[in-house]
Amino acid sequence: MYQEVIEPETTPRDNRITSSIPPFAMQYSPAIPELLMQLNISLALTTYQAGKLVTISPKDENSLISLPRTFEKPMGVALDGDRMAIACKDEVIYLENSKELAKHYPNKPNTYDNLFVPKVTYHTGQVDMHDLAFGKEGLWAINTSFSCLCQVDESFNFMPKWRPKFISDLVSEDRCHLNGLVMQEGHPRYVTALGQTDTPQGWRDNITTGGVLIDLRTDEVIVDRLAMPHSPMFYNGELYLLLSASGQLAKIDIESKRLEVVKDLEGFCRGMDIIGDYAFIGMSKLRKNSSTFAKLDFAEKADQAGIKIVHLPTKALVGEIVYQSSVDEIYDVKILEGMLRPNVLNTINPLHKYSLSIPGKTFWAKTGQEPENSNQ
Repeated sequence: MYQEVIEPETTPRDNRITSSIPPFAMQYSPAIPELLMQLNISLALTTYQAGKLVTISPKDENSLISLPRTFEKPMGVALDGDRMAIACKDEVIYLENSKELAKHYPNKPNTYDNLFVPKVTYHTGQVDMHDLAFGKEGLWAINTSFSCLCQVDESFNFMPKWRPKFISDLVSEDRCHLNGLVMQEGHPRYVTALGQTDTPQGWRDNITTGGVLIDLRTDEVIVDRLAMPHSPMFYNGELYLLLSASGQLAKIDIESKRLEVVKDLEGFCRGMDIIGDYAFIGMSKLRKNSSTFAKLDFAEKADQAGIKIVHLPTKALVGEIVYQSSVDEIYDVKILEGMLRPNVLNTINPLHKYSLSIPGKTFWAKTGQEPENSNQ
């Protein structure tokens, strides 16, 4: 069923790993490279456990290539055209895409078709931001530590905008584990949380069955008793989400408040994006030291991390990517539309400092010494 992946571009830190399997090595269903080419997409995922944002692209119709980039505890990713934002441990990093800078990338010219370059860093502090989304009023974020929906701006660490009615105070206590955000017509519309508790980490008492979907306009809980809801999103007028603790892709009818299971994924699912008829879903290994997760029905099967692809009309599993090394837990999955060989720069590698853009023009700075490529 699987083919070996091309060895990915890695960082010096990865190269210190002593193993016969290279860092970030994958196996994947043979049809996936061709599918990505047909859809004209690449994938991006965040793994906070490994400290990476990883892009996965089709090298040709038979092989994939993986490109990991180092970020400190990357979580939610927001995408809007050429704009990208990444929620990290204590900051949100804003990046802008440039096809011209990609074309003339110093270390590998004429290799990449898109290049996301850091432009702004927002110092949020350690507030455990989860989902991010661009909206008509700016950049929105789920602030899990403070149990609120907030905006990211340059004046404050964050701007609180809304919190569930059952949360009595704005304090850094992760009272309900707010995590997922659904945008509608450029505005926040629904959020998910793992509980309706108002005590410090009170949601842990009922972690696998206490989840809720909340309508921001009415403050109403639309559906409760959800099995660890994550990654909610609208697609073609329908609201999809992942139930991590039951290992299911589901959709919810808002009018009837009815939940329909689309696919049993038999694993801990978190991170999802959809294009055409295909849902790309992140799968994580269960933590071996967790007594709670050990009781889940699929506990013995959840020993791999990667991406499963579901064909929504037929509800069939059409392929999967499985990591053999480095990746255990995935938080977010995003589709990079119209990009077959993207690259992402971080703020760790000084290479990004040599990229310059002004209205109508881009440059790679010449300093008499070419920037070193540490592949971070």
